[in-house]
Amino acid sequence: MTIRFDGQVAIVTGAGNGLGKSHAMELAKRGAKVVVNDFGGARDGTGGSLSPAEEVVKEIEAAGGEAMANGANVASYEDCQKMIADAVAKWGRVDILINNAGILRDKSFGKMEISDWNSVVAVHLGGSANCSLAVWNQMKEQGYGRILMTTSTSGVYGNFGQANYGAAKMGVVGLMNTLCIEGAKNDIRINCVSPTAATRMTEDIMTEEMLVALDPKFVTPAAVYLVSKDAPNRTVMFAGAGTYSKMEVRESKGLYIPEEDRNADTIAAEFDKIADMSDPSVYLSGTEHVSKILTNAQKA
Repeated sequence: MTIRFDGQVAIVTGAGNGLGKSHAMELAKRGAKVVVNDFGGARDGTGGSLSPAEEVVKEIEAAGGEAMANGANVASYEDCQKMIADAVAKWGRVDILINNAGILRDKSFGKMEISDWNSVVAVHLGGSANCSLAVWNQMKEQGYGRILMTTSTSGVYGNFGQANYGAAKMGVVGLMNTLCIEGAKNDIRINCVSPTAATRMTEDIMTEEMLVALDPKFVTPAAVYLVSKDAPNRTVMFAGAGTYSKMEVRESKGLYIPEEDRNADTIAAEFDKIADMSDPSVYLSGTEHVSKILTNAQKA
């Protein structure tokens, strides 16, 4: 089976370099018309230039593809609305959105300025929400959409000096979880990719050998699959250096404690039973967890 995107329109944010460029080039190669979005700022988000996006468009067109450059700042909802409107005006629809744009302002939490927190969250989490909301109703009306969020091991597992980045990256997983529920009836599927790749945000901390192994092109196969017609829904896929894996959030069966014993001392005494993951549950909505605890209470 060959995955194709003929007749489809894709938007890739942060596509002037690295991962986004790789995703955009591959989507175009497989037939998609691509909006190459890039604010063109520095790694910390300062500055701005359309030239990186324009260069990628030239490469796509030289290879026989169709693309347009866009310089929207994803932290601005108005910019995102205009980006969607421009794509629809030119090509009539938007089928795919890859939220890839990002910045870094790494500092240990105690040394972090609140502006460093706000800026990173505004681009990663706010930007993903802005772009997704701007395209949401258009996807609902056409009865089709594929949205890919970009999460990170910094969010899933944590990394020193990245409290802002990690919080935002775990936030997009929460965004995915709810949008999957709301988009299901209109065939809007939302997934996350968690890349490990050498980009300009990581190039100064990697050896030459690591840079080669972690080429962004090895993440792109996962991204392309996760926005395809037969993509899964609500999947977080790790991708990097040729290894691909899936994340799952699981919950222990837990322990029902009678009312007369519900105190911190009982929790401490029974913690091993409460935390026993030998027979975990996987839920697809918050209401499923609520149903579990109410059922336990009713049985008791």
